[in-house]
Amino acid sequence: MSPFRALKALLLVAGLGSSTGCVRSYASAPPLAFQDLDYASPGAKEPWPLKRLALPETAATYGMARVPEMAYVELPAAPGARTVVLIHGLGSYLKFWSAQFDALQRAGYHVVAVDLPGYGKSDKPGSFPYTMEAMADAVRELTRSLGVEHPILVGHSMGGQTALSYAIRYPDEPSGVVLVSPAGFEKFSQKEKDWFARVMSTEFIKSAPEYGIRGSVRQANFQHWRPELEWLIEERVRLAKSPEFDAYAYANVRSVRGLANDDFVRDNLHRITAPSIIIFGEADRLIPNPFLHGGFPRDIFEYGHARIPGSKLVGLEGCGHTVQLDCPVPFNAALEAFLKSLPVAGAPEP
Repeated sequence: MSPFRALKALLLVAGLGSSTGCVRSYASAPPLAFQDLDYASPGAKEPWPLKRLALPETAATYGMARVPEMAYVELPAAPGARTVVLIHGLGSYLKFWSAQFDALQRAGYHVVAVDLPGYGKSDKPGSFPYTMEAMADAVRELTRSLGVEHPILVGHSMGGQTALSYAIRYPDEPSGVVLVSPAGFEKFSQKEKDWFARVMSTEFIKSAPEYGIRGSVRQANFQHWRPELEWLIEERVRLAKSPEFDAYAYANVRSVRGLANDDFVRDNLHRITAPSIIIFGEADRLIPNPFLHGGFPRDIFEYGHARIPGSKLVGLEGCGHTVQLDCPVPFNAALEAFLKSLPVAGAPEP
């Protein structure tokens, strides 16, 4: 069986295995444009304040003829509040932090959440390189434009690898790094990198059936599926009917290659100087890669923990890969405890 067919078969099994009884189908629902995604707290009357920023420095660095714009949400905070920058993972967007926005704002933080280039409501240029270094530069251009000298970086999965790239290359800037089920620790051989390049294609992403989407989202990312998470399925199915979905699928394909080929991050973890924590689900089904490696999530995250000086490691029992949505209560508790422990940037260590 070809690698492409094998992956499709595994997704099919996941889809069938996660469907118990009747489930709602969105196959006949109207298309959903990325710009029409509902960015708001559950039950809120007003959406989150969405803004856009042009990225001329990033465009110049990577030789882009057109300057892209990145969308982000910025929640108001008191003067002097510390800034937490939330960076989403592969295939997702800033709404995946919906269980953290209100909690962090109540705790007094200046909350900024980004849609990385290619995702959510940001531009999706084909000329963007979609490496973790380019992603980190886009995030850094945003923080600098906001006048934030020492952000606290919080990145999930691909966003974790983006935060790692930021913290390695600009070690004096982050005042803290929170790695949530991060990519970047797992080693891939050249043959495995070639496998990713063969299997991942825009056509593969575009042709995913609804049962495969439901299975891959629920089975691969969650241990505690709840009805209020159904938006994850509905939005993905309806977005696939959007004219902009081709560009989004291409961004995913390029991002996967950027993730798999980023040995720079794995080889330079010792260069991180900011206080760091790794929070992960002990029942993560995506790390280590289930198609290539298998094994236990803790083994992968222990690798990063051992190489990031002074880092902390927190595993949440019975929680999956998208741990911030799967287990929001214990996750938020671990996150806020770490944030409170951080020294003020520029101040002497306690």
